[in-house]
Amino acid sequence: MSEPSAPAIRMTGITKSFNGVTVLHGVDFEVAPGEVHALAGGNGAGKSTLMKILQGVYSREGGAIELFGKPFDFEGIHQAKAAGIGMVFQEFSLVPSLTVAQNIYLDQEPLKWRLIDDAAMQTTAGEIFSRMDVNVDVTADVAGLPTAEWQLTEIAKALSQDARVLIMDEPTASLSKNEVGALFELIGRLKAQGIAIVYISHRMDEVFQIADRITILRNGSNLLTSTLADISPEEIVNGIAGKELAAPPGDRRTVPEDAPVLLEVQGLEAPGIDQVSFQIRAGEIVGLAGLMGSGRTELARALFGVTKVTAGVVRKGGEVIDLGSPAKAIDQGIALVPEDRRLQGLVLDHSVRENLTLPLLDEVRSNGLLSRAKVKTLSDRLIEAFSIAVARPDSPARLLSGGNQQKIVLAKWLGTEPDVLILDEPTAGVDIGTKAEIVGIVKRLADEGKAVLVISSEYPELIAMCDRYLVVREGRIVNSIGAEMINSEVDLELAVQGIGS
Repeated sequence: MSEPSAPAIRMTGITKSFNGVTVLHGVDFEVAPGEVHALAGGNGAGKSTLMKILQGVYSREGGAIELFGKPFDFEGIHQAKAAGIGMVFQEFSLVPSLTVAQNIYLDQEPLKWRLIDDAAMQTTAGEIFSRMDVNVDVTADVAGLPTAEWQLTEIAKALSQDARVLIMDEPTASLSKNEVGALFELIGRLKAQGIAIVYISHRMDEVFQIADRITILRNGSNLLTSTLADISPEEIVNGIAGKELAAPPGDRRTVPEDAPVLLEVQGLEAPGIDQVSFQIRAGEIVGLAGLMGSGRTELARALFGVTKVTAGVVRKGGEVIDLGSPAKAIDQGIALVPEDRRLQGLVLDHSVRENLTLPLLDEVRSNGLLSRAKVKTLSDRLIEAFSIAVARPDSPARLLSGGNQQKIVLAKWLGTEPDVLILDEPTAGVDIGTKAEIVGIVKRLADEGKAVLVISSEYPELIAMCDRYLVVREGRIVNSIGAEMINSEVDLELAVQGIGS
């Protein structure tokens, strides 16, 4: 290793293209040992591509990389790992049928008498989670775990490889506040050990809390690099968006007092849900606020017919409806944008056009067969209406940025013209500009008379959107709070925690 003053990583003039489209234009980036360097930019700015080049997933077309002051030329992810570069991807890379411990040590299993030593693997995996200060059953199959524990397993997997450089791509997207705090404490310990950390996040409060410096990319080029002490949140937001964004809406929406009740739930019981009752009026946006595991997502899945309702009644427009399956829910005018867009909302290897028209196949048939002309017409309309940035609509959805993937999920369900829209974490893992667009879309839909139920762990987005909040704890709705009572994230956090209520 060279002198301590050398950067852990120095990337200069990095270029990369996909399908003839240049996505990185001579990008420079570096991170020092014991530093947390935030990498920011809008969806499609090139952040993940740059880091995947560093991690050996993609090959660079131009530029140079130095590792601790020495030229770093490598072929593939295994050489990068061997050199001490670990990455926690935004997209999960776990094998659902394997246990947590088996995923952490996949391709690096400890052996005893030429056989995999499961006991040693489970012990060391447990030690990693102990250092992270979280509890995860290392013997459990990943398939049965909640999203948050998938993310924690990804982090543990990277830490198991003795990384000297650790890249974290939206590591807190699926974590509760307590889990985020534990992760930040872990990052502090890793910094003290001299590990260089690249932190990719759209959450500016996290960046200011954890990072030393920030580099912003825009359209595949460097915009700026600055210490966090020398830049304001407003400058970062404007730099990412490429324009000055309006402040989060502070004006209260007004739902007419005589607006009819569009969705009514009485005594609903389902897995994870206990005697839930509430109403949503036409034109009203209701936020479902609660800690992870409180029953938020379970309620959404029950209302969309994914899980079986065992008791209770659901009415839409005063009429009792049957929610025995997602198909029946769709027929009743209910749509769900699911929590995990990649696993539940998209068929990643299908084209953008195919994803957009999946719920609308009856509309794009001609004489019983799919009509390419109708598919093109409908998908083009949705692409334009939702400003989906895609050069080739026939290309796979997996090639798009997270924000544009989320827009596809929104567009395909809104194309069914539902009366009731359920949004589960609609702004998770998307950039600030896209978040503002999604907030605007939700408000527009409510203004058109739809009933909207929003689940989000990002309190600023809930506050920007909602007319009322339902607080969920242990599968029950324990409080209903008007928007006029919530003026800050602190107010909403106190309500969720049940402090002062």
